[in-house]
Amino acid sequence: MKNTPNESKPEKRRQGGIFRWFSLGLMLVLLGSILFPGVMSSRNEVSYSEFLRQVEAGKVAKAEINESEIRYVLEGEKNKEYVTGAMDNPKLVETLTANNVDFTQTINRSNTLLSVLISVLPFLLLIGFYVLMIRGAMRRSGGEGGMMGGMGAVGKSKAKMYSVEEQTGVTFRDVAGQDEAKESLMEMVDYLHDPEKYARIGAKQPKGALLVGPPGTGKTLLAKAVAGEAKVPFFHLSGSEFVEMFVGVGASRVRDLFQNAAKNVPCIVFIDEIDAIGKRRDNALGGNDEREQTLNQLLSEMDGFESGKGILVLAATNRPEILDQALLRPGRFDRRVIVDRPDLPGRKSILKVHAAKVLVSDDVDFDGIALATSGATGADLANMINEAALHAVKEGHHAITHSDLLVAVEEVIAGKEKKGRILNPQEKRMVAFHEVGHAMVSALQKKAQPVQKITIVPRTMGALGYTMNAPEEERYLYTRSELKGQIMTLLGGRAAEVVEFGDITTGASNDIERATELARKMITQYGMSEKFGSMGLESSSSQYLDGRDVTTCSEQTTALVDEEVRQLIEACQQEATRLLEENHSSLTRISEYLIEKENLTGEEFMELLKENTQVA
Repeated sequence: MKNTPNESKPEKRRQGGIFRWFSLGLMLVLLGSILFPGVMSSRNEVSYSEFLRQVEAGKVAKAEINESEIRYVLEGEKNKEYVTGAMDNPKLVETLTANNVDFTQTINRSNTLLSVLISVLPFLLLIGFYVLMIRGAMRRSGGEGGMMGGMGAVGKSKAKMYSVEEQTGVTFRDVAGQDEAKESLMEMVDYLHDPEKYARIGAKQPKGALLVGPPGTGKTLLAKAVAGEAKVPFFHLSGSEFVEMFVGVGASRVRDLFQNAAKNVPCIVFIDEIDAIGKRRDNALGGNDEREQTLNQLLSEMDGFESGKGILVLAATNRPEILDQALLRPGRFDRRVIVDRPDLPGRKSILKVHAAKVLVSDDVDFDGIALATSGATGADLANMINEAALHAVKEGHHAITHSDLLVAVEEVIAGKEKKGRILNPQEKRMVAFHEVGHAMVSALQKKAQPVQKITIVPRTMGALGYTMNAPEEERYLYTRSELKGQIMTLLGGRAAEVVEFGDITTGASNDIERATELARKMITQYGMSEKFGSMGLESSSSQYLDGRDVTTCSEQTTALVDEEVRQLIEACQQEATRLLEENHSSLTRISEYLIEKENLTGEEFMELLKENTQVA
């Protein structure tokens, strides 16, 4: 069967690769034969004294002498050659003549040339190999072109372009829970559709918008939705794609990107993770000149093209605090669009958007799921819907039920049930009292149902048991007494251990960490300390990622802060212990029930608690 052109190209490339590797192997063999002749050949090497003994014994038939070695054959072994090193021996000729050895003596006239060749050849081979590698890289970047075509292709932009016909397949209908961000971006889309309407008033098109927010909140999705709504060409690439090992390539790719964009106006350019090239410039040693050149070129391009040209630049980052100030000034990224974690109505909308793609039963309460997933991002909620669908299939359900969604929420928060880990009776009892202690301290303060579920089934994320909170509403402001109540609830597990067993376990480590963090924020950031008052002692950095707190006070003040934190935690611990001691019988009864059932719903917990306490 005759090969088509598309079929022959891979075959030619494969044959060319085989030939190159064969040539390289041949060169290495030749080099080894020159540098290590003793290793690469099959000649028999003997010592000089052995050679003399064989001559005097009359065993040597023929010899050839040069400046570096003596090659000879023995009587009866004409097909086998022996080699020994040449030595300065004036009597050697007499010895050979006396023993009837037929010998010749040659002068190695090419010794100097060979030495030069041996010294230069490795460098030539390395240079040739390097050139072959570079040409291969250039061809992979620039198609089937030659060396010059490949060199030019390295500086080409790697942006993926979505034409008007292709589109991104995403519109604002696919984005939920980010109404403010969509409203801000809709104005830019409207400008691309009807620039004359704005030009009549004298309004100029914003040159760029920076999408800022935690991971998973939908920044990239919003950018694709803008392109889908505007119905214009969309260039999409990551900030890391500008960076290359060759100096100047990043700046060249920036120029090429904007040149291509200028040919397709109006259009949208989206740079994801722009902090890869947009970090703040400084004079510190070890700076990346290549990255700074790329940033300088980006600044020049954004400031250089005309506002009416129809190029809209969008960028996304999780770390706006490290971006260069020149990148953030008006005239480059004119708008900062915050894409934060969705609120309660936003989470409900996101759940419905993703639930529309799967079969969902009528008993699903999206309000309850949204309330139980405070702090979740859009990506988290999408994952929960998918996990619920997988669980429904496993259970043989025809559609996702409310129980499937609750299981999915648990698995995302705490992991799957670790059925292979079996606690001994004493450990199981300790875990039960610990978890019930959390719930009881919270319920005795709020006088209401504090949890959705209590379980002592170990989870894959390391928890031996956990308590799922049931918030009555989403809160944004908390009083000092409410924050103290949260600390008491976190320490309720440790308090239950003290009340029931008179001892403490390692199970409260995460509770202690969270309680300490909250107590420190109360004193250093919220101004809730009588000693320090409204004095700020810490600031939060990288708020959209890990949210690290940076101390802004002296070491002496830090020591006083530590003591204040200790006293606050100690007071909350004592109050939680007091509440459980006064309701010890309820603590014991509910814990025994949990040991037997392993899982306890919020309604069951409140019924058991009301039997022996004054909870209304």
